[in-house]
Amino acid sequence: MKIAIIGGGPAGLMAAEAACAAGVEVDLYDAMASVGRKFLLAGKGGLNLTHAEPAEKFLARYGTRRAQLEPLLASFGPAELRAWAAGLGIKTFEGSSGRVFPKDLKAAPLLRAWIRRLRQAGVRFHMRHRWSGWDEQGALCFTTAEGRSSVQADAAVLALGGGSWPKLGSDASWVPLLAGRGLRIAPLQPANCGFDVGWSEHFRTKFAGHPVKSVAIIMRSQAGAESWHPGEFVITETGVEGGVIYAVSASLRDEILAKGEATLRLDLAPDRDVPRLAHDLARPRGKRTMATHLQRQAHIEGVKAGLLREVVSKEDFADPARLAAAIKSLPLRLVAARPLAEAISTAGGVPFDALDKRLMIRSLPGLFCAGEMLDWEAPTGGYLLTACFATGKAAGAGAAAWLNKKGTSEAVSRLKTED
Repeated sequence: MKIAIIGGGPAGLMAAEAACAAGVEVDLYDAMASVGRKFLLAGKGGLNLTHAEPAEKFLARYGTRRAQLEPLLASFGPAELRAWAAGLGIKTFEGSSGRVFPKDLKAAPLLRAWIRRLRQAGVRFHMRHRWSGWDEQGALCFTTAEGRSSVQADAAVLALGGGSWPKLGSDASWVPLLAGRGLRIAPLQPANCGFDVGWSEHFRTKFAGHPVKSVAIIMRSQAGAESWHPGEFVITETGVEGGVIYAVSASLRDEILAKGEATLRLDLAPDRDVPRLAHDLARPRGKRTMATHLQRQAHIEGVKAGLLREVVSKEDFADPARLAAAIKSLPLRLVAARPLAEAISTAGGVPFDALDKRLMIRSLPGLFCAGEMLDWEAPTGGYLLTACFATGKAAGAGAAAWLNKKGTSEAVSRLKTED
């Protein structure tokens, strides 16, 4: 019995490992020249494998898909992922924020050790094989440098990523192939993405590329409850991106889809309240410029002062109470999410209600899905990788279990026929 794994990212590699461990022959195919391209790029600034926060808080990061992912993460969650890395000889540590990294912070040593172990276990790798669907006999088709190739497999796991980072292989070319087989695909959308604001030429020219640190984003739910998200972000040529923006990007994206725009509220002085700011700003500034007054009385300077100038009217700027209120809740109008190809990850994809508990597509027996192809999303911080590993393991083990059960059923049927 043979399983074809299509896609060589973390989900595909983990599916290969799980299927191989179950005693099934495994061939892994990838369109790129080597596996793990996006994995390596994500680890350039320090590979954030998972997160060490309490289970309840960790699971809450998966939002509306928590129920579907929770049983998979229960089998292979943060603790199991760290133990698995240790089995590859990669020690991990917990940072001050709770994020978990390899001790040397690098992705390449882990990937090399992993590939070496998979090869030793018997996994066969086929690079520069781009999946292009099925032929008339139902075999898997691949486009290669030598031309079109057909492969017979008893089951297949698709782990082709979402639609972000197309240059690294996640180009969503699988969407029309599955849709052509009658599968409904939730529209792919950018996740952990930046947004367009529409800066003035003056602000864009002066501040694009500048980080905005020690701020908080104030979000309001549909029920009216406010949540406070501290962090930092970066001003871009077109708008904003980075850490704290990614943390709330799903809500902002959905608001733009529903209303055509979204309003982001920034607290530029998280360590001060409005009365104190208003009191300090009301002090006489004498011959000092407003810029100097802001810096001295409110510790607002540089890009933060630029943001105030960009948004606040001259009249409000001259009123200490209104200026203090603006510093604590500066409205920033977002007009669009950045394109999917620029996003860190993808929302949308194969819906869970089309899959059984082993992640097999019910309408296409023997075809399993894992990773970012599935319709879920999570913020950065180790949550994305953890769920990719967990779904890959579930799909690989599920495919092997399905094949073994199928083989047993066929053997029983043959025996009955012979009797």
